[in-house]
Amino acid sequence: MNYTQLTSAIKGFAENDFPATVGSFTSAEQIARFVQLAEQRIYNTVQMPAFRKNVTGNVTTGNKYLATPSDWLATFSVAVINAANEYHYLLNKDVNFIRESYPDTDAVFYAEPQYYAVFDNNTFILGPTPDANYAVEMHYFYYPQSIVTAGTSWLGDNFDSVLLYGALLEAANFMKTDADTMNMYKARYDAAMMDLKQLGDAKERQDAYRSGQVRYPVK
Repeated sequence: MNYTQLTSAIKGFAENDFPATVGSFTSAEQIARFVQLAEQRIYNTVQMPAFRKNVTGNVTTGNKYLATPSDWLATFSVAVINAANEYHYLLNKDVNFIRESYPDTDAVFYAEPQYYAVFDNNTFILGPTPDANYAVEMHYFYYPQSIVTAGTSWLGDNFDSVLLYGALLEAANFMKTDADTMNMYKARYDAAMMDLKQLGDAKERQDAYRSGQVRYPVK
């Protein structure tokens, strides 16, 4: 389902074209906001590979800070890659742990980093301070481009039900819909979200060799 189809479905299910009124959003702006709120709710509820990103960068000798990507929201892992092309994954700590463990910033205390902490919204701090230039690989959580601006998205292509009912829930709140209709949308959204979570938080995190295939009891 692309954004044009999603917009038509929202209007059809809600039986509302969301006309603009004085001092209000246009119809297109209203629907776009419903969809973006639904996307945000979904992204923060389930972990999918489509909501992860992998980037590489570098840290330099004597510089204990590493910039976060511009779209970074949360970290899954940070690894430094040494001259032998070996990956060493850093342990996440608090800033005060790193400051206390490595209080002296003289070059004699430089070494391969072992820890990282979120220093601020734009920067990580490493401990100890790098003794050489290292490549860095980071896996992190981010918000993918919205279907509103991209026209299509992973959710629209693969799980349009959760996106549709999430947007209808937001639209129902906006319209002050009756409780029965609201509960129906909520039930449909919860059912679609359960299917999505089974995929992202269960099926994609196992393999048949180690975990066995999914089985349901025979009644």
